[in-house]
Amino acid sequence: MENQDRILHFTLAGGAVRGLLIQSTETVREAQRLHAASAVAAAALGRALTGTAMLASTLKEPNASVTLTIDGTGPLGKLVCVGDGETVRGYVEHMNSSVPLRDGRLDVGCAVGHSGRLSVVKDLRLKSPYIGQIELTSGEIAADLAYYYVQSEQSPSLVSLGVIASDSGVAAAGGVLLQPLPGCPAGVIEPLEMRSPIFGDIAAELRHETPETLLARWFDGLSPVLLETRALRYRCPCSRRRMERALISLGTEELSRMIADEVEGAELVCHFCNEKYQFTTHDLLRLLNRIR
Repeated sequence: MENQDRILHFTLAGGAVRGLLIQSTETVREAQRLHAASAVAAAALGRALTGTAMLASTLKEPNASVTLTIDGTGPLGKLVCVGDGETVRGYVEHMNSSVPLRDGRLDVGCAVGHSGRLSVVKDLRLKSPYIGQIELTSGEIAADLAYYYVQSEQSPSLVSLGVIASDSGVAAAGGVLLQPLPGCPAGVIEPLEMRSPIFGDIAAELRHETPETLLARWFDGLSPVLLETRALRYRCPCSRRRMERALISLGTEELSRMIADEVEGAELVCHFCNEKYQFTTHDLLRLLNRIR
């Protein structure tokens, strides 16, 4: 169990605060492996994947999902992550980008960009999805998500995200979300604010401690109650059938152009897992006939 990624749902102070504590090391490690990402790209993607898991963990509707998009001005370009509460997947537009270290640490804010836009789309299986957008405040992702919670969901939140990564691998990754509920006494909020600096080292802590141990130690004196533990993993649901549907959605004109331009058919690559799907000219003709 210790090496399995998981999301701990808990409350503090008799339900005055709700929280999540996430271990996402293996999830982020798999993302870097699939995308052959540079260290700073893996760190940014890892933070975004962990943040997406936070957003998705509060969904109650069956088959609901969250898409987090961060479109900054930095060299990484766009980050896109999708989560459903127990699985996440994502990609960075420029996976091989790198920036100089800042004080000996990966400079995620510079790589993402200090300006741009963060958007959250919640597909709740209703007629229209919920869409929330904010301007980036730092590019560090955790602070941007905290700002999103306040601006779009009117929920003051403490968000901490951490990833320890190098070009050769991910050593640890995780995150913390704390949300005081309406009426939460100042006597509870103040000690949380005083302890908040230690949450910033969550990735370093997870190299040696389990999430359960951190929950008990970090919130000692605040009556932490573990409500639920969910598994977390990186999973991409792409398939040849999904790719066929994507081709069909292009319409007859675009498919006809592809058949005319591609002598040997077409190759589609999934952004989330880099799986390649080959379609011969005969395959494309078959899909075109299905549309007709």
